[in-house]
Amino acid sequence: MKIQAQSAVREHPFAPARARFEALAERLESKEALGMTHAEVERLIDHDGRAVLRDLLQAHIEVRGLGEAASPVVGSDGVRRPHARLRDRNLETIFGTVKVQRMGYTAPEAKTLFPRDSELNLPRGLYSHEVERRMATEAARGSFDSAVEAVASTTGAEVAKRQAEQLAAKAAEDFDSFYETRGAQTVAQVRKTGDLLITTTDAKGIVMRTESLRETTRKKAKQREHKLQGRLSKGEKKNCKRMAQVAAVYTIAPFIRTPEDIIRELRSIPAANDQIARPRPEQKRVWASVAKTPGEVIEQMFQEAIRRDPERTKTWVSLIDGNEAQLEMLLAAAKRHQVFPEIVLDFIHVAGYVWGAAFALYGEGQPAAERWVRDHLAEILRGKSSEVAAGMRRAATKRGMATKEREAIDDCADYLLKYRQYLRYDRYLALGLPISTGVVEGACRHLICDRMDITGARWGLESAEAILKLRALRSSGDFDEYWRYHEQVRHVRYHLERYKAGPPRTLPPPKLLPRRHLNLVN
Repeated sequence: MKIQAQSAVREHPFAPARARFEALAERLESKEALGMTHAEVERLIDHDGRAVLRDLLQAHIEVRGLGEAASPVVGSDGVRRPHARLRDRNLETIFGTVKVQRMGYTAPEAKTLFPRDSELNLPRGLYSHEVERRMATEAARGSFDSAVEAVASTTGAEVAKRQAEQLAAKAAEDFDSFYETRGAQTVAQVRKTGDLLITTTDAKGIVMRTESLRETTRKKAKQREHKLQGRLSKGEKKNCKRMAQVAAVYTIAPFIRTPEDIIRELRSIPAANDQIARPRPEQKRVWASVAKTPGEVIEQMFQEAIRRDPERTKTWVSLIDGNEAQLEMLLAAAKRHQVFPEIVLDFIHVAGYVWGAAFALYGEGQPAAERWVRDHLAEILRGKSSEVAAGMRRAATKRGMATKEREAIDDCADYLLKYRQYLRYDRYLALGLPISTGVVEGACRHLICDRMDITGARWGLESAEAILKLRALRSSGDFDEYWRYHEQVRHVRYHLERYKAGPPRTLPPPKLLPRRHLNLVN
């Protein structure tokens, strides 16, 4: 049997990819490769195989042709662009750099339009959407330096740190519109989730560059005098943070408990209902913003809750931690939207005040203090916060404690009386409502502390906001859906809106000549 070769007049676009693949396959059969370990073979295929993939992408782009318009090209400015000129641009992809040749259409003093760019949904900049997605994923996980290293080690793209920050900001630019355009849930969807609709919010500070602080904080920061040049001394770290408002919305099934159940939980003693599976939060969405005001984030929180329960068929619950400003904004938003949530003050915050009072009475580390706390928390859980406040004040008076000594006791009593209308734990437990802000505190830790508190980090406003949004998307399980939406919006923004009646249809690519192949002849 002999082999007879036939070749076309010109090389087929996929020929380089085939040649590179064949070369890699031959190398894997070589004596050199047969002496490699499996790890060395993996690295070889990863490196050389990426070049094969780049050639495949390059060939595909060439096969699609130059994107010549089949009808007049008219921009959104109403100007027809009769002049055609071949232009090329580079595109940095996860396989490496490829070149895109396409026909551009222009007119005097008019921007050039490229119909092929619209068909391919090319980005305005150098980096492909997939490179941007990979960078957004890595930047949300860790520092920009580690993100650059991760993308370089797992793809064929090269991205500098400055460009990495810009890509993260671009990746998050459609965050708000993504959630704003989500339709209200149907009656059937609402019924599938728990009977309780929970909204909860908190705030956490992020260390910012001076120019990114809010105006009042920035002025105080500029007035601050440093004792040392190389680092901040004790007490000098004030006025360097900007507060990010964190919000969470989720549904959950009721879980009825008694005050005794809660006290046993605090003591880590198993209760009878521990055998019952605790309901878990459903469709939990968490997010944070350092650019928006707290009021704007709380308004978004209510908008998200209304989208989930447009007919107000669920029991609405708002969990708070006692921040007076946040409480006022929450009440104002509830009034504005004509909803009347059960407002629950976080029980753990209450317990913290009670512990402070116990230490003032008995001293730290005393078993009597622990018993006192347990008894008083049980009474608070039974709905007797006012009686507890009065009782601890009487105890301090009977002991003849000085004003300074009883300060923690008076603070606790004031707290219990000030928020007593939100301390009806007997009612909350009977209805099966949650009584702690663990979800939003976990969101604060995950969205902010785990990423934004990297040692030495000083954030710019744009980068901080972008990372918060990207981490929120991943925490809420919405990243993949968001990215599809993001690419669609980009297509409209970067391409469709540039034409008066949409991009013109392009001519079909020229017929390819047959590729080189082998005929077997007997």
